[in-house]
Amino acid sequence: MLSYEEIIEKYEPALGLEVHVELGTKTKMFCGCPTEFGAEPNTQVCPVCLGMPGALPFVNERAIESTILIGLALNCSIAPWSRFARKNYFYPDMPKNFQISQYDEPICTDGYLDVEYETPEGMKTFRIEIERVHMEEDTGKSLHVGGATGRIHGAEYSLLDYNRAGIPLVEIVTKTVLGTESYAPQIAKAYVKELRDILRALGVSDVKMEQGSLRCDANISLSPRGSGKLGTRSETKNVNSLRSVERAITSEMHRHAQRLEAGERVVQETRHFQEDSGTTRSGRSKEQAEDYRYFPEPDLLPVAPSAEWIEQLRAQLPERPSAHRARLQQLWQVPDKEMAAMINAGVVGVVEETVAEGADPTKARTWWLGEISRVANEREVEVVEMPITPKDVAEIIALVAAGDLTDKLARQVVEGVIAGEGNPAEVIAARGIKVVSDEGELVAAIERAIAAQPDTAQKVRDGNIPAAGALIGAVMKDTKGQADAARVRELLLGLLGQS
Repeated sequence: MLSYEEIIEKYEPALGLEVHVELGTKTKMFCGCPTEFGAEPNTQVCPVCLGMPGALPFVNERAIESTILIGLALNCSIAPWSRFARKNYFYPDMPKNFQISQYDEPICTDGYLDVEYETPEGMKTFRIEIERVHMEEDTGKSLHVGGATGRIHGAEYSLLDYNRAGIPLVEIVTKTVLGTESYAPQIAKAYVKELRDILRALGVSDVKMEQGSLRCDANISLSPRGSGKLGTRSETKNVNSLRSVERAITSEMHRHAQRLEAGERVVQETRHFQEDSGTTRSGRSKEQAEDYRYFPEPDLLPVAPSAEWIEQLRAQLPERPSAHRARLQQLWQVPDKEMAAMINAGVVGVVEETVAEGADPTKARTWWLGEISRVANEREVEVVEMPITPKDVAEIIALVAAGDLTDKLARQVVEGVIAGEGNPAEVIAARGIKVVSDEGELVAAIERAIAAQPDTAQKVRDGNIPAAGALIGAVMKDTKGQADAARVRELLLGLLGQS
């Protein structure tokens, strides 16, 4: 089996990414039903989104506005005239047996998004070209009960919730992405992250991947290096976390290479990512083009935004995330390498929120890039998904600055907050965490350490200052880590005549 480095030596990867975004409108795309997440099943439905005979759809203006904003933010051309079509296929979560979508005349085309990524050779910019941004409606949700896999095959029965059916959905489709080389999985992740940041800045979606508000279909193919041809692609459907986007593409690159090396054919198909194993499983073959029998939606007028409206929306565009990061870097005086680490770790936003809560920028990024990132890596989740808030971190930083916590004790507080023991104040109270600051108590602990290690104490008296480390360690153990190590050192050296 080839290593990843050997795969890159022999093959060229080609990416294609389709990102589906549920818009944050109050009502659905073609009816007035609410879109609140988590409602009781089938309580947010009406004859229109259930596809009842004679029920006529009408277009959500806010959804069109949001889609145009997305297109403008992605440097797309906005069509002066576009229309909806019926995409015909049968599946139980499609109550109408067709999906209202856009086919040959989408509202946004020919855009791009520049993605920055820190490589060993320095920061590089990769341009991801956007083929189209179009509007459609989401499907309902199926729950397959019984069986071992949660899939329809082997299930005892299936339940259908149509609350999601008809929610405004925007699909952002890239052109084939070449030139990413060994960074293909990382660039795919960085693209989805940058796109998520833009959508959040626009305020058009809550972009919660864990709730399905943003999900990615990741396409990958490998071709022999220098062949000038694209390989056969596979499409991993509905990947719902940034980390999983990277893992899914890495897994598929290994699978493709293994088949090609064995002289086997890569089958064009959809696949599903398995979070537990980090691999994909086969879905359905797509070797033949599916005939969805598209035709213009007869019950909806074309969408024809005026040039004046488009320019009004263009004027509303917020600061681009890349420009925002550059401004923060200058404001916080962050070195390029550390800013790149923050971008790659996805912590710029939470650091900014922590600073807004009153924290020092250097301390804020140290905590998010350090201890919190370490625990996130252990849990194999994104840092921003950790159960600790910028307000919590700012409070902990303030307690350290006030001398109420040492760095070591602060790490215990962070650990408690992440473990779900409450906010910092509640963790401190429950665990009995406090700094030993009484000088008499500290001196008594130092004297006990000196009495227990007289030889070490004499070395310090004779000028061997590094030997004090063993005594300081003994004092910290005596005080259960609740003493300020710097103050202990100061008192210890004073008592041994080395102040």
